[in-house]
Amino acid sequence: MINPKLQDAINAQINAEFWSAYLYLSMAMHFESEGNAGIANWFRIQFKEEQAHAEIFINYLNSRGGRVQLAPIAAVKTSWGSILEAFEDTLEHENKVTALINDLYALAEAEHDYATRGKLDWFVAEQVEEEESCKNIIDRLKLVGDNGMAIYMLDQELGARTYTVPAPLAAKGE
Repeated sequence: MINPKLQDAINAQINAEFWSAYLYLSMAMHFESEGNAGIANWFRIQFKEEQAHAEIFINYLNSRGGRVQLAPIAAVKTSWGSILEAFEDTLEHENKVTALINDLYALAEAEHDYATRGKLDWFVAEQVEEEESCKNIIDRLKLVGDNGMAIYMLDQELGARTYTVPAPLAAKGE
């Protein structure tokens, strides 16, 4: 049975992951309406990844005899002034998610719940990857500025991104 403090914290993280998914879907819809299909694709994949992260936490909580308690998802921003602004918002958001994961990790340690700490190892590594990906795109956007051809090429590149089922879900055959 999972510790009640960790159960509550993981339920809060599930809500945060669904909120993240909702944010990225909003970004995808914004850029789709702006004619940036590749950038919209990148955010749609982020949307799917965040849903998967929530599902990983749900599966874990259930496997430990916990109770999943879904909460309302708060409203998200619906428009951005530029592609750069959206990716800067994304990086800022991913930094917050990293802090949430770190807080969960610290709680698992404080409660001597090494199974939860072990599960969180994957999320710690995932957040490093998320932040690096955003930072790289931001760097490229700053480099190209308003160059339409460069933005077009970046849009094409981001449009080629495909979704990969995260390892913790792939292992379950989901």
